[in-house]
Amino acid sequence: MKLHKILLLCLLAILSQTCFAQAFKFVALGDMPYSIPDDYNRYERLIRAINQTNPSFTIFVGDTKSGSTPCTDQYNEIVKNYFKQFNMPLIYSIGDNEWTDCHRPLAGSYDPLERLEKLRATFFADSKSQGNKPISLHRQADIMPHFSQYVENVYWIKNGFLFVSLHIPGSNNNFERNDEAMNEYRHRNEANLAWIDYTFRFAEKNNLSGIVFSYQADMFYAPSQATELSSGYRDTLNSFTSHAEAFKKPVLLVHGDSHRLKIDQPLKTVNQKFVLENVIRLQVMGEDQVQAVEIGVDPSSEQPFSFKPLILKSNGLYRKN
Repeated sequence: MKLHKILLLCLLAILSQTCFAQAFKFVALGDMPYSIPDDYNRYERLIRAINQTNPSFTIFVGDTKSGSTPCTDQYNEIVKNYFKQFNMPLIYSIGDNEWTDCHRPLAGSYDPLERLEKLRATFFADSKSQGNKPISLHRQADIMPHFSQYVENVYWIKNGFLFVSLHIPGSNNNFERNDEAMNEYRHRNEANLAWIDYTFRFAEKNNLSGIVFSYQADMFYAPSQATELSSGYRDTLNSFTSHAEAFKKPVLLVHGDSHRLKIDQPLKTVNQKFVLENVIRLQVMGEDQVQAVEIGVDPSSEQPFSFKPLILKSNGLYRKN
């Protein structure tokens, strides 16, 4: 009888590991539509193509419009309705064009902090994702009461991988312009660093296979971003470096902001002597390239991430209509 129980337990363990290691795919995109209304047709074609690939979910890494498009409530509703056209869950990381740059005259001369609170009320009113089939997300605001306003920072788990969304926008992470903006940055930066620390420790504690971070800003466009005191990304890059080096398992950083497809290994070890080989960065297309990237995740592979650009010929730069 004991032997039968042992065999049954072994069988269940094998089946559990098989399910745990099941491969899956997701899609990442961002920085669109910029040329309005001309790009609406291109964006809609891309959404249909993404739906045809049937990903587990889609990640939108910020900038739902250009920096010169007015930051109106009406436009936010247009964005929300587009997000509903994604058949599967869509997780949204906030970009700079949606709020930090809204003080610009062409964007409507809005108060950026007021626009940020409007974004939170519109897209993060509860713990559900966007998309036609939303999923439940774990929010920093619910886990860490001290950071209760940061409802946009979330995590979710898929087949042994931890996915983390962070609010890190372009325009130097809002660490510029005036004292009010820099004060906002300091509080949000503290929340982001706490969220990075928490999620790395969570992945380690639960023996997860890897972590995928999604956010908007291109933190790698200049080496000084990692060293200068004036950089709004220095703390984040240092945190990613130290945590990823200690974690040792695969880490993927997914972002937009610079609008061109790029896949590389941007971080070095803490002592700066070696490439941090377990960290890969994916920068997605955007702006004039209304395209996306399909990311495969194979938990059984030592390097689990693979990348397939989803490029529609009909969305080419000379075929906008």
